[in-house]
Amino acid sequence: MEDILYAPWRDEYVAGEKLEGCVFCHISQNAEKDESFHILHRDEYCFVVMNKYPYTPGHFMIIPHLHTDKLEELESEIWLHMSELAQKSVRLLKEGFGAHGVNIGMNLGAAGGAGIAEHIHMHLVPRFNRDTNFITSIADTRVYSTDFHRIYKKIKSLIPKYF
Repeated sequence: MEDILYAPWRDEYVAGEKLEGCVFCHISQNAEKDESFHILHRDEYCFVVMNKYPYTPGHFMIIPHLHTDKLEELESEIWLHMSELAQKSVRLLKEGFGAHGVNIGMNLGAAGGAGIAEHIHMHLVPRFNRDTNFITSIADTRVYSTDFHRIYKKIKSLIPKYF
C-alpha cells in the first residue's frame, strides 16, 4: 500500500497565476487588494504581511515599499521605522497572540537564503514552548496546525492595539 500526503492548499502556488516582476512591489502598489494579500498594516514606509507559506502559525513579514536588495543602502529613516514596527510586532505576538518567543530574521541575497532576494524583508516568527518540529528538517515539509485565515483575522484584530 502506498502512503499519500495530500496538500490541496498548495495548488494555488503550483498552478496559480504567476506575477511578472517583484511580488513585494506588486503588493506594495495594490493597496486595494490588502485583504486578499493578507496585509496586516500599511504606512508610508512599509507594509506588514502574513507569510503565505509560514514556518509557524502567525509568521509575518515587515517589508519596505522601496524596492532594494541592499540593506546597507536603505535610508536610515526606513530602517529605523522597520525596527520600530518589529518592536511593536514582538509585543503583539507575545502579549496578544500568546507567543513564548519570537525569531526575527532577514535573509539577504540568494546565497543568504532569501526566497525573494530582490526585495529585502524582515521575518517575525512566533515560537511556542514545545513547538519544535523536526519534520521540516528531515522531510522538507511544514506542519501547520491551524487555519491560516483564522490566524490572519486574529492578528489583524490586534493591530490597532499594538500599532
